[in-house]
Amino acid sequence: MFRQFTEHINGNQVYLLFSLFIFLVFFIVVTLLLFRMRRQHADYMSDIPLQDCTDDNLKI
Repeated sequence: MFRQFTEHINGNQVYLLFSLFIFLVFFIVVTLLLFRMRRQHADYMSDIPLQDCTDDNLKI
């Protein structure tokens, strides 16, 4: 199926394949980073919205 697209590439279709390639690379990298993330970091980041907001912790 992919061979059909690459055999009959016109000028504008190069941009289509390039954007598909960027899309796939981005989500593969994000998936790899997600699997390498430590569980402690994920727990810390998920608790941030639930922390009590006081004047000492508030940084503007």
